[in-house]
Amino acid sequence: MKFRVWPVLFASVLTALPSLAAGEAGPIAYPQPPKSGQTDDYFGTKIADPYRDLENADAAPTRKWIEAENKLTFDYLAAIPERKQINDKLTALWNYEKFTVPFRDGGRYFVSRNTGLQNQNVLHTASALPGDLKPLLDPNTLSKDGTVALSGIDVSDDGKLLAYGLAVAGSDWQEWKVRDIATGKDLSDDVKWVKFSTPSWKHDGSGFFYSRYDAPASADQLKQANYFHKVYFHKLGTPQSKDELIYERKDHKDWNFSPQVTEDGEFLIITVSQGTDPKNRIFYKELKDPKASVVELLDKQDASYKFIAHYEGEFLFSTDLDAPRGRIVAINSIEPSHIHTIVPEAADKLESVELVNDLFIASYLKDAHSVVRLFHLSGEAAGEIPLPGLGTASGFTGKRTDTETFYSYVSFTEPSTVYRHDLKTGQSTPLYRPKVDFKSEEFTTEQVFYQSKDGTKVPMFLTYRKGLEKNGENATILYGYGGFDISITPSFTPAVATWLQMGGVYAVANLRGGGEYGEEWHLAGTKLRKQNVFDDFIAAGEWLIANKYTSTPKLAISGRSNGGLLVGAALNQRPELWGAALPGVGVMDMLRFQKFTIGWAWTSDYGSSENADEFAAISKYSPLHNIKPGTKYPPTLIVTADHDDRVFPGHSFKYAATMQAAQSGPAPVLIRIETRAGHGAGKPTSKVIEETTDQWAFLVKSLQMKLPF
Repeated sequence: MKFRVWPVLFASVLTALPSLAAGEAGPIAYPQPPKSGQTDDYFGTKIADPYRDLENADAAPTRKWIEAENKLTFDYLAAIPERKQINDKLTALWNYEKFTVPFRDGGRYFVSRNTGLQNQNVLHTASALPGDLKPLLDPNTLSKDGTVALSGIDVSDDGKLLAYGLAVAGSDWQEWKVRDIATGKDLSDDVKWVKFSTPSWKHDGSGFFYSRYDAPASADQLKQANYFHKVYFHKLGTPQSKDELIYERKDHKDWNFSPQVTEDGEFLIITVSQGTDPKNRIFYKELKDPKASVVELLDKQDASYKFIAHYEGEFLFSTDLDAPRGRIVAINSIEPSHIHTIVPEAADKLESVELVNDLFIASYLKDAHSVVRLFHLSGEAAGEIPLPGLGTASGFTGKRTDTETFYSYVSFTEPSTVYRHDLKTGQSTPLYRPKVDFKSEEFTTEQVFYQSKDGTKVPMFLTYRKGLEKNGENATILYGYGGFDISITPSFTPAVATWLQMGGVYAVANLRGGGEYGEEWHLAGTKLRKQNVFDDFIAAGEWLIANKYTSTPKLAISGRSNGGLLVGAALNQRPELWGAALPGVGVMDMLRFQKFTIGWAWTSDYGSSENADEFAAISKYSPLHNIKPGTKYPPTLIVTADHDDRVFPGHSFKYAATMQAAQSGPAPVLIRIETRAGHGAGKPTSKVIEETTDQWAFLVKSLQMKLPF
């Protein structure tokens, strides 16, 4: 491994850095981070924060510490004999042709393709599918290391122009440009400081609506909280400085705006969100009248409203208003209190709705796997789109008059297959079926249900090689997330497929806090009830051990972002239960998360240390603040990235330093700090393969696995 940070600046100190070979015994000499006597007062409770200086990732002492930590980690990983075998297997398995779900605009089809190991997908067009694909935009040509990613696209209604966003080194910040689709050449348009927004073209193609923040005055402001989102209209061929301000709210700095032009071009729908709270507001603006003001259609933030279409003077939405699992409604634009149900709430969670061929294509979750049902505009049932098994179906986009739609189906053992669905005949036909060096028929997925601490029934998917012997000796990864109304459904990744080929069991627990069973399930894992999520996760581990799928020495836990918080909390609360831990890009400092970048937006799920009651709850589980000195923690590999501007890397820095100081056992506590990468989106294939290789190699050693290949 040659991932080194600032090699020139600190080359003179490399000989003094600690090292640890994978087979070395005895205590580990961890790098010494900068330390201070920083203490904060929370409602009379004093909390020490000795590694506060690590929040400044660009300071010389922090850089020195990062370099030392990376040398320790990469030396350890490089000495694991099986690492090369894992890397070879993972690379070979990753090397297959992949396609995204196509869509059609202006008489053209658009689809992204990856030949196998390309760092970024390439956007193509075609006049027919699966006809000859013509490259339209190749992000791989925009940087040598593949760290410039395509972050979003929107095609004008006539199919002539492409607005596309670029993100560098995994950043959430985007720069948007415009390309002439016929010539493949970019126009002069350049729109910067876009974040958490996708442009939407005006019907006549004269420009697009988008949201952005003000340009930061300095580099330091890039780390600070993001406030005051604003909606603009960019007129084609003009500089961004001339963009028209459409809407802002100086009285609500934490409101975010997502503009969307209706298919008929009559209205601009502005979805108003507050942080990550699924409850939102809906405003609109008539586009026929340039002087029309923005109308606050639904301004109570009393439910989740997802816009579907404008139809015969009414706005169609899916909503959980008085229906925790969701329903489809029509709302009068003049009298918004006039809400009538088109498709009522079902026993399953309504996940998404598209209107194509005058049919609602409604995707439901039935115990965390997809079921797709069709309804007429009247609400009358019109059948289902059959799916092969326990998997995830997504896509189904199109216009009201289209007679076809496209979707993908994926499971834990089957890579994503893209289908064309004829809405006239009801037939689905495979369009792109991948050829992967993985024998799906040799593996199986089962769904089990177990009881959490309070008796709640929680589902869990288990995937493993057929004929698995339940003898407690199977290396197992338990993965979880449990937050922000996000549903964790079946998916195929070369990383998990490689783990299965290594003989491992892969377990995914659908914890409270997610969206698998609607808003009640989500709320049961938020704020003062966040401990339910950790209880669900711990109960999953106990169930796996009790049912002899695995045992403590063979059981690893894994999660990223909010899932990294989950792993950190579970590690603190039950360190003796786990054989290894992989917390990735986690929210580890629950007392200060709201102070960095978009962290304030997460208070809808977490609460805030600035509220006395919420501080009392948060401080009991915050991963950073519940590490106990003198504890024997299992082998732990913390993963973060130096350009993560969503979950600030200082979270993982401080967590690693604190845990290393507290560790009383011989197991390693290591941190892997990726360079020129962010939270995860748009990460180059090469970096994903290297990171996964390191994690799996770490588990091979920690769980004492013997590879079957």
